[in-house]
Amino acid sequence: MKETEIPLFPLYSRVSLNRDFPEYNLRQGDIATLIDTVPDPEDGEDGYILEVFNALGESIDVVTVAKSAIAPLRSDEILAVRSLVNAV
Repeated sequence: MKETEIPLFPLYSRVSLNRDFPEYNLRQGDIATLIDTVPDPEDGEDGYILEVFNALGESIDVVTVAKSAIAPLRSDEILAVRSLVNAV
């Protein structure tokens, strides 16, 4: 794998966003589950389809983001919650 290549994540991996997505009401650090991959039709950056859950584990959205927009969860991170009512 090249140094700049984004690592592949297994399906159903929990990942974190590494940037904000105001169009989806999501912020950097939010956690989602990878449910599929999407090739870019114009040879650009491929994407991931993510399912987003609330704190109770209920599905609240399915979004598509570029592969470079997610990061693996790390053992030195802690989960947090925020309200969607006042998001973004």
